[in-house]
Amino acid sequence: MIIYTGGTTGVPKGAALTHSNFMYNLAALEEWGMFVHEPGGQPEKLRKGGFHTYLGVLPWYHSFGLTVAMLSSCGIGGSLICIPDPRAGNPPFTEVLKAVQKYRPTIMPAVPTIFVAFTNYAQIDQYDLTSLIGCFSGGAPLPPEVCKQFEDKTGAVIFEGYGLSETAPVASSNPTSREKRKIGSIGFPIPGTDIKILDIDTATQALPQGEDGEIAISGPQVMQGYWNRPDENEKVFQEVDGKRYFLTGDIGHVDEEGYILITDRKKDMILVGGFNVYPRDVEDILFQHPKVALAAVVGVPDEKSGEIVKAYVELKPDETAAEEEILEFCKENMAGYKRPKIVEFRDTLPVSNVGKILRRVLRDEELEKAK
Repeated sequence: MIIYTGGTTGVPKGAALTHSNFMYNLAALEEWGMFVHEPGGQPEKLRKGGFHTYLGVLPWYHSFGLTVAMLSSCGIGGSLICIPDPRAGNPPFTEVLKAVQKYRPTIMPAVPTIFVAFTNYAQIDQYDLTSLIGCFSGGAPLPPEVCKQFEDKTGAVIFEGYGLSETAPVASSNPTSREKRKIGSIGFPIPGTDIKILDIDTATQALPQGEDGEIAISGPQVMQGYWNRPDENEKVFQEVDGKRYFLTGDIGHVDEEGYILITDRKKDMILVGGFNVYPRDVEDILFQHPKVALAAVVGVPDEKSGEIVKAYVELKPDETAAEEEILEFCKENMAGYKRPKIVEFRDTLPVSNVGKILRRVLRDEELEKAK
């Protein structure tokens, strides 16, 4: 199966994944990451044969929802609740809560914004959410306060993990135990997976414990490669100690107890509610607007989504445009999570000596504003 994802340039690339990539991921999750605490009971593996029901609140075209919701529920013979639009209802998110109360799901894989939606729902106390036992968080860092509030309101437990489309997707997970999980970390490699922290410059040297570097993954869940992109494969695969590692582009370290923590990521990538937005994808569409001369896109902090997309636009000479005009154009031409929420017009955009737009300068300006 080919799942399309972004790359460092923002050009979509097809991650070629095999049947064995997914089967391994399911087997490793069952062995390592699928213990739950039922109320008053001891930790146990997920029961097979229809005991568990999954809440399918993640889109299944995304690797997280595909593997950890759809395939996992099939793998244990469980039920799966289909949620086509998590925002449905008045107020938004009402239909999800109705589904939880009606169908009594026990397991929910979700991105942090879903947990935020639960905790921020004004009438949450009107719904019985006590069926939820275990929740799995990924796609973006989970704020500790969000974790606490969700668990306080539902009685469920959230376990955080990490992965990418290129790894089918799970590569690491916290132990599914209240005592052994570490909130804010992505846990340990799942069985059969090796994760190294490599030097950022050459990605050839494993770094000492505690030192930040690029997270590299070797294991049976790693993709064959990018479909028909040998040039990109050369950039993302590295042999270290006789093993092939996938270079994630994410920066992190291993702490004193062996837990992996992500401390940074590719500077240009924007993370909107667990989805990767690559600036070039958005900029390429903005350039199609007849009034736009130059465009640059960066991520700015947002309490609900983690980040939102902001576009900087330099208009062609003698042209005028309102922000609403550009936003409407984006609405007509790109997926919702990629759309800029803010448009700022500039007389000139910062460029390098060779004429490359400097997103870094714009991003630094936003960080200064946020202080």
